[in-house]
This record gives sequence, C-alpha cells and structure tokens, in this order.
Amino acid sequence: MVQSNTESYNLLRSKEIIAILDGDTKYGTIETDIGNDITVAMPYLSGPDICGILTLFGLPASYSWGGTNLSRWQYLDKLLEHSIKNGKCSDLLAFLFSKEQFNKILSGHSAETIEDSYKRTTSEIINQINGLLYFGGNELAVIGKQFFVRKIGSKVEIDAPKIKAIDREYIKDISVRAMHDIENCNYDSAVTKSRTLLEEVFCYVIEKKGETPSSSGDIGALYKQVKDLYNMHGDKNFDKRINMLLSGLEKIVSAISEMRNKDSDAHGVGVKRIGIDEHHARLIVNASMTMADFILSVEYKKH
Repeated sequence: MVQSNTESYNLLRSKEIIAILDGDTKYGTIETDIGNDITVAMPYLSGPDICGILTLFGLPASYSWGGTNLSRWQYLDKLLEHSIKNGKCSDLLAFLFSKEQFNKILSGHSAETIEDSYKRTTSEIINQINGLLYFGGNELAVIGKQFFVRKIGSKVEIDAPKIKAIDREYIKDISVRAMHDIENCNYDSAVTKSRTLLEEVFCYVIEKKGETPSSSGDIGALYKQVKDLYNMHGDKNFDKRINMLLSGLEKIVSAISEMRNKDSDAHGVGVKRIGIDEHHARLIVNASMTMADFILSVEYKKH
C-alpha cells in the first residue's frame, strides 16, 4: 500500500479537465420515459458559484457584476490550487460530485431515474477524466467518498479520519472574521461563514459520538443528527420557556440555512435573491455564534 501523493491532484488542473468540472463539457443525454432527457455533464458553475465554493473552502472570494473578474476556468483553477495546498482536494471533488449538486439537472424525475442517472452521469464523467489522464499512466479513483489521483492500478492507503478540534476559540475566530467581512460590506461572505460555522460544529459533535455526519449537505439534517445523538428534543418536564428556547434554536438553523441558499455568496444572483443589510448580517453572525457555543456546551456536558 502506498500513500496518495497530494501533488498528483495537480494533474486535474488542465484546461480540458477544468472544462469538465465546471460543466462546460457535455457527453450527450440520458433518455427518460417522460421525454425530458438528462444531460450527461457536471452541473454548470458560474463565476459567482465558484467564488462561493472558494469561500466555503476557506479562501474568501466575491464576484463583482460588471467588474473585472477572472474567467470561470481561472477561478476553478484557483479553487483546485487552494484545495491541493490545504489537503482538501478530495473533499472538494466529493462536494462537486455530490448528488445534491446535480439537483437542477436531475430534478423533476422519479427517485429511481434520479439514482440511475446520477450513477451513470458521474461514472461517465470520471471515465472521461481518466481518458485524459490515461497516457500519463494516471487515473482518478474513488474509494468510498474519497477521491485520489494515482498511478493506474496502484493501491492507495487511506488514513483514518481525524476529528478536527473545535472549541470556543475557534468559534470566536470565525465570528471575528465574519464581522470583519461586515465591516468591509461583504455581507454575503459573512453569511457563508456563519453557515459553515454551524455545519462544522454539528459535524464535530456528531463525530465525537463516533457517528458519521450526514453527507447530504443539508444543515437541517445535521442538526437532527445532533438532537438525536444528544437527546436534545423538547421535554415536557422542562420549563416551557426552555422548550421555547430550544424551538427558537431550530428556527435559527432553518433561517441561516435558507439565508445561505438564497442570499450568500455560495450561489449566483437570481431573481429570488434578497439584499442583506448590515444589521441583518450582524444578527446572522451573532445567532450562529450563540448556537455553535450552545451545541459545544451540550457536547462538553454529555462527554
């Protein structure tokens, strides 16, 4: 068994492969019974989409409409470079290839069609990428939910996952950075950091219980896992005001999740996008910080 060489991920930075990953290259369609054929391609990533993913993976970036921006392939190359340097390329690929990212392509079909089309589409895309890597003697391999670029036929030793240490100092650091974004009128980035903070805290306390966090990308699903694992459901024996507070926490999670879906820089501007004022952004950051601190307190008590 050999360790995966993280530098080998740089082979994915060719323009041909980037054109596949950003959704520019298509490989025909999959016919369906309802006549609404499914395009075999990665989801199309706009400039704002890629900037949002950059921010999500720790390199804040924003897209200025009508301003001077990099091309889409340059943004994605920057994303790959950052992920490789920080040992997150497998995580990035898992994110890009996750079923949730194919929502727009696959929605409107039966569950069976979605499952089949998703598997066929991602398999074909990986085969096409491997066709480009073939003459260099390399391939993109998927083991479980981890992605590797390796020599064809070689084996990769998978390190046991390590739980990232998250404490109150970490929460404070993220919050300070989010407030710095607000001071610079970058409210979208502040919202993204708030959502990411909750997601990371939820994943941390789930892993502390020896469980695997939901891979759906749904922050609500993660919070449900936390509630189940730490028995945080409302109890009739509690003071009703405590139960009201717990109910309020659920609304915070739901609201921040929705805010990120519609308003943060992780998604392009659309007709449903709503402007966020400074006081709203401050409320979101402070609410996520309070929520994250509460969840850590619960974990400390139950540990």
